[in-house]
Amino acid sequence: MSEITIRTATIDDAETILYFIRELAIYEKAEHEVLANVETIKSSMFEAHSGVHGLICELDGEAIGFSVYFYNYSTWLAKPGLYLEDLYVSPQYRGRGAGVALLKRLASIAVERGCGRFEWSCLDWNTPSREFYEALGAEPQSEWIGYRMSGQTLIDFAQ
Repeated sequence: MSEITIRTATIDDAETILYFIRELAIYEKAEHEVLANVETIKSSMFEAHSGVHGLICELDGEAIGFSVYFYNYSTWLAKPGLYLEDLYVSPQYRGRGAGVALLKRLASIAVERGCGRFEWSCLDWNTPSREFYEALGAEPQSEWIGYRMSGQTLIDFAQ
């Protein structure tokens, strides 16, 4: 019987992480937006004081998915929160429990760290993922609207 395992990502996984980032971007129809490369992943995720963490999901020793997360903070709860930036399982391995295994590991990490929340975002058109999350008991947060500054807008505003 095949076995799904979840392990902490290491610097040696940078190429694998980039592969999954690109797969996810293709799925989200945004491959042209990926600026990451192996070196930027190594420097942003694996330097001594990085606040970014990763998990690799394997099936019989082969990487089939990943997640990237970081900690935020809730002033109202006065507790950290775990924010899931990305979760991805290659299409041919979906339906075998890999996504659930990644989410369970992340939830365990959140509980171990005393987090008051475990949160993530999902594109509004991504019905399969939204149905998957809601089937696990996650609740959509429709009262909040995300905002973003990036690129030249961010640079201009900072000046």
